[in-house]
Amino acid sequence: MTRLEVEGVSIHFGGVRALQNVSLSVNEAEVLALIGPNGAGKTTLFNIISGVYQATSGRIKLDGQDITGLQPFELAHRGLTRTFQNLQIFFRMTALENVMVGRRIRERGSLVGHLLGLPSVRRQNAESRDRAMELLKFVGLESCADRQAGELSYGILKRLEIARALALEPNILLLDEPVAGCNATETAEIDAVIRNVVAKGVSVVLVEHDIHLVMNLADKVHVLDRGATLATGAPQDVRSDPAVISAYLGDPESEEEMIDAEN
Repeated sequence: MTRLEVEGVSIHFGGVRALQNVSLSVNEAEVLALIGPNGAGKTTLFNIISGVYQATSGRIKLDGQDITGLQPFELAHRGLTRTFQNLQIFFRMTALENVMVGRRIRERGSLVGHLLGLPSVRRQNAESRDRAMELLKFVGLESCADRQAGELSYGILKRLEIARALALEPNILLLDEPVAGCNATETAEIDAVIRNVVAKGVSVVLVEHDIHLVMNLADKVHVLDRGATLATGAPQDVRSDPAVISAYLGDPESEEEMIDAEN
């Protein structure tokens, strides 16, 4: 089943063509990785898919339904959510409270009901708390539930952000550089979390510069360069594509990572 379809998407900022006629698709319980040199348009495409930007042309479909132009909160209701490059964490709240915030869109009840503390609202809050605890356990952070987020390490906060995104009960999860700034241990922990997410039937699209992670985790890889599609396919095919290798020649570190991943 095709979960997400991007059809001929372009976006222009004045005279700058940030994306040009990009198309891709993501199936159910599949990992698609977006890679490319800096400035290739990866995060711009994420912003279009998630409703932050409006495309100049093209369409986006979720489960066969046209979602082009919908706002982020509307997309969340339809089962699409994301994380960002920079942490979007409430540092003065506990880990549990951060995840509970992600549940709010799934809750029902009026402002008056919340102010009066009606039984239905109390039951709903208890259910949200229980679900938030389940998600913390899912990402291996149940021991951090009552700790203030500001006290937690960077790698733990990366997993906490994924847990909060999962609180929206998405069918498709967009992860923008989920292991950026993480050490090898933290990267392995996040890798395991993503695999567990996919095992639950959730589709994942990720932007990531860690080529080793991409090549070992992704089912498909889509390469962007200067706003256009350079290559798309299975990791083993993309990593040996001459055009892809050439695109990374300006970044020796990235080129070495691709060679290491292939070996």
